Parts: sequence; structure tokens; C-alpha cells
Amino acid sequence: MSSEFDPKKFPVGIIGLGMMGSSIAVCMLIAGHPVTGVELVEGALEDARLRINNHFKLAEEKGLLNGTTEDYLNKLHISSDLGSLKDCQLVIESIKEDINIKGEVFKAVDKIVSKDAYITSNTSAIPITDLQVFVSHPERFFGLHWMEPAFTTRFLEVICGEKSDLDKAQFLYGLGELWQKETVLLKKDIPGFIANRLMYAMYREAMHLVDEDYASVEDVDRACRNVAGYFIPMMGVFRWMDFTGIASYRKVMKDLFPTLDNSDAPGKLINKIVDEGGLGITNGKGFYEYTEEEKEVWQKLYSDFSFEIRDLTLKYPADIVQQKLKEKKEEK
Repeated sequence: MSSEFDPKKFPVGIIGLGMMGSSIAVCMLIAGHPVTGVELVEGALEDARLRINNHFKLAEEKGLLNGTTEDYLNKLHISSDLGSLKDCQLVIESIKEDINIKGEVFKAVDKIVSKDAYITSNTSAIPITDLQVFVSHPERFFGLHWMEPAFTTRFLEVICGEKSDLDKAQFLYGLGELWQKETVLLKKDIPGFIANRLMYAMYREAMHLVDEDYASVEDVDRACRNVAGYFIPMMGVFRWMDFTGIASYRKVMKDLFPTLDNSDAPGKLINKIVDEGGLGITNGKGFYEYTEEEKEVWQKLYSDFSFEIRDLTLKYPADIVQQKLKEKKEEK
């Protein structure tokens, strides 16, 4: 992102101020953008304000702010009216994962913002190409896929649809640096994008191992934490294969790939849990069971961990080797 870019002159609109939308709003405010947050669910405005305030309290405690919480909140306007987005140069939708509801919102936004404004969706799975049909200038429509909590995590996925302008995608990619993200770009639309396709391949194999009684839920989790969890924050899968012997991976792939699960439906255990009303940690019933006290402790631990892993990934960014080589060159 050019040093001449001024986020103060690039207002951002967030539609939907639930768990994800509120943390995206905080991310935008910390980056210096004026933010207009629109909550369309009746009676949810106060909850949205409370979530945002709580995020800022945590961000201040963790040293993420360059001013006071009040300084940032002065740049936030919250409304229930989509018309308040008219001056926004970037709109990020983060509402219910329903293409019909999203479509109605995008048709309305398309008539409100300028034709040069970026319109984006935080959808996790709906193809961006399918959402572009709701706007008159689809070349400025993209997916922006975040990870919760958006103001601490380093992940951001810029997703192109069939009619997206790649130059405009590169602009959003560059904004990710301002937002302290290691942005990834999906150049061609595909269901699930990059991150979810990788994650759901792992989820499917994990469920297969448990459903077929090869291993317990606990042991699959332990294997995941101590294998993938050990190297992925630093390297990613391709770098790891380079680092540990790419030829051996090809040999194992030839033998192992034919035995991997290729089910096209969810597994037995997850179906049983969901059919019986299990919602995971939300109601204490999932692959594990949680007491109210355990839920509170897990949520606190994950919040602490998200800041700790953020610090670790900031210490080892994607260009860490280039940085070290540059330092060596300057020392000579």
C-alpha cells in the first residue's frame, strides 16, 4: 500500500454488527478508517455497541491502540439505515449466510454508494460470482473473508468472482497490509475459496477416522495440534514439504491418496450431535461436553491465545527470510 494512502479519507461501511462484523469494524477503526456500521436486525444496535466497546477494552489492554478507545470510537457511526453508507468507499457485508437476504441488501447498497465504491461480502461459502449478479458494476465486487476475531488474526482472503477486476483486487490485497494481515488472493472463484477448502479436507478426514473407530476425538485433536499446529504458523504446507523433503511426500501421496476419505456428506458423529441439538460450546454439547464454568475458561483461554499467536506470527512473517538477508547485507 502506497505511503500516500490516507485511511482517514477512505470511509468503510460494515453491514451486520454481529460477532464477526463488530470485530471487522474494530479492525477498520484501528487502521484509521472512519467507519459506518449498519445493523439491520431490529433491537440489536445496543448489543453491537457493547461488543465493539468490549473489543476495544481488550485491544487497549493488549497494547494494540495508539490512542484511547474514545479516540477510535469518535470515528464510528452506528445506524440501522443503509442510506448512511452513501459516502463509503468500501462496504463489507457480514450478515446471515443466505444468498437471498444478501442479494436484497446488495441491490439496495448498489443504488446508494458511488459506482467506484468497493462492495464486498464476508461470506464463507457462497460463490462470489453468484453474488455479483446483484450489483450493476460487478467488477468492483469481491469477497473479503476474515477470521474471528478480525482485529487480531492475521488472515484475510480476497476473492474474485468471474467479473471481478484483478487490478481492483490487488488494491484490496494491498489494504490488507494496512490492516496488519498476511492477505491471500483467490484469482478464480471456487466453492470454499482457499482456506475453507484446505480446512474442510482436514475436517472430513478427521471425522472419517473417528466415525470408523480408528481413533478418538481427543487423539485426532492431539495429532492435529502437534503436527500441523507445530509448523503451519511459520511455514504453510508447501514450504514445509520443501523443508522436509519434497520427493518423499510425492512417494507417500501415491500410496496414501487412494485410501483417504472422499465422502460427499457429513459424517455420522457430527450428524448425530447436530440432530440432537448440539451447538458446540454455545450450549455445551458438541464433540466434547462443557459445563458453564468450562465454557467461560475455554473462551478466556482462546482470547488470550489469539493475541499470543498473533505476536508469534508477527515475529515470523511470510517474508522473514528476505528481512533477515536484508539485515545481513546492511551489516556488511
